[in-house]
Amino acid sequence: MKSVTSILKSKADPGVYSITPTASVFDALKLMGDKNIGSLLVMEGAAIVGIITERDYARKIALVGRTSLQTSVREVMTSAVRYVRPDETSEQCMALMTKYRLRHLPVMDDGKLLGIISIGDLVKDIISEQQFIIEQLERYITGERG
Repeated sequence: MKSVTSILKSKADPGVYSITPTASVFDALKLMGDKNIGSLLVMEGAAIVGIITERDYARKIALVGRTSLQTSVREVMTSAVRYVRPDETSEQCMALMTKYRLRHLPVMDDGKLLGIISIGDLVKDIISEQQFIIEQLERYITGERG
């Protein structure tokens, strides 16, 4: 299994997008749509104070009749943000995501934000690793040399 550091390096867009807690949910949705992402870190300066996701919008705005223009990010964000370290494996991340039903994990090292990984990043990594193993086994079976 690859480390989180390797997964971050392989991302097409390694950027971390964020928003302030006082911004409107509408602004958060617009930024997520513009960047084609499913979550934003909620930041006050360099500190992570929460995360807002498409799921937060669906469950805490749309389904309860609130409006995204009149609701601040702070009102619907998840403030208990779980994160991983860069030396953790994709398997450890998948276990954490499964246990807590998460789709996005910030990557932190000594209090410094390094990036964010999604369930999609992990699935892509696992599929790539499995494809490599299949190719190696096919070469072994057919007697093909590297």
